[in-house]
Amino acid sequence: MTDTPLSFKEMCARFDVTPRTLRYYEYIELLKPEKNGRTRSYGSREIARMVLILRGRRFGFSLEEMRQWLEIYNQQGTKAQQEAWVEMADRQLNALAKQHKELAESISDLQQLRDDVADELKSAK
Repeated sequence: MTDTPLSFKEMCARFDVTPRTLRYYEYIELLKPEKNGRTRSYGSREIARMVLILRGRRFGFSLEEMRQWLEIYNQQGTKAQQEAWVEMADRQLNALAKQHKELAESISDLQQLRDDVADELKSAK
């Protein structure tokens, strides 16, 4: 990770997010950049938090869950944050497994219906 802070524009470009998204993450206190007037700079802490936020979003966690999880570190330290992460991950893994099963069933049902209709079309010729 770099020690050189990123500007607002650089942060948007690095993480491929819109300015609106970045401002929203600040508004809900996921990120707290250094401010000098209207200029924002994002140091290594904020860059690391952004990596974690985007990874959490990819795994399906809400922004509020990510905010609370990041706050645990500030209030209780690394061990408590890691324990919370294991609990969150277990919950999300269960939810994703359920979604995966439901999706597999939907794919199977759709495939069967598609095949039935295709067979009817062939028979009608």
